Amino acid sequence: MTPPAVAVTAAPARSADFLALTKPRLNLLVIATAAAGYYLGAAAGGFDYVTFLNAVVGTALVAGGSAAFNQLVERRVDALMHRTRSRPLASARMAPSEAFWFALALSLGGLVWLGLGTNWLAAGVALVTLVTYVLLYTPLKLRTSFATVIGAIPGALPPMIGWAAATNTISREAWLLFAIVFFWQMPHFLAIAWLFRDDYERAGFPLLPVIEPDGRSTGYQVATYASALVPVSLAPSMIGLTGPAYFVVALILGLTFLCFSLRFAMRRTRQDAKALFFASIAYLPLVWIAMILGSTSR
Repeated sequence: MTPPAVAVTAAPARSADFLALTKPRLNLLVIATAAAGYYLGAAAGGFDYVTFLNAVVGTALVAGGSAAFNQLVERRVDALMHRTRSRPLASARMAPSEAFWFALALSLGGLVWLGLGTNWLAAGVALVTLVTYVLLYTPLKLRTSFATVIGAIPGALPPMIGWAAATNTISREAWLLFAIVFFWQMPHFLAIAWLFRDDYERAGFPLLPVIEPDGRSTGYQVATYASALVPVSLAPSMIGLTGPAYFVVALILGLTFLCFSLRFAMRRTRQDAKALFFASIAYLPLVWIAMILGSTSR
């Protein structure tokens, strides 16, 4: 019989393991981009707080389910990497069957929540996000470095979920929000891959910094995507989604982010990769805030 004191301490630890399966820190950004997409979409027709809440909750559930499925598939390689070996599945604190049913419940619950609480178009976009992340990106990570580009697709879909939830359409504005996150993701993730390339090599992930250790191709891709991000991030003002104030802020942010990217591309030091990573973490929320404050339909 389990002593009461042990049972009391075990319950929070168990809950923490299930929470860890959802990658809450990573998915906080997913939820924020979906929320921004909803706000921008709803600005013209009126903001509905109930629908907004349903969009956020549904997206959070699907994102959490996707993350849990990802950890289920990658539990063996996660055990080989220092930064992931303490995860619940990698450390064998949780049975794979438990993680599967938890991931399935979150994913299906989130899709139904989105469909009933917003509309089925938003649920459909969330389903595409789930499928591409779990069934396409996750297995490809062990096969090709191009998986990084594939992974940027589901990573860029959350603002489209929010836009679809608000408007029941996928318009050019939604695609533009997708493009901003897509081009941002590549420098962001390649900075992470450079910082943890030894870990990724140990686990057998053929990421660009692993298969080309000199980093020239990594630096080239970082610079290319960051350069493309600058005009893409200015486009909301070109199509009337935002006003001139956003244009100025986005230009400053984009050029600053590009400077960090170019510095990494030229020197490729760990310090430059870390600086690029933190610059990327700051860039996206600031762009969303500027876009929301500068929305012409507010």
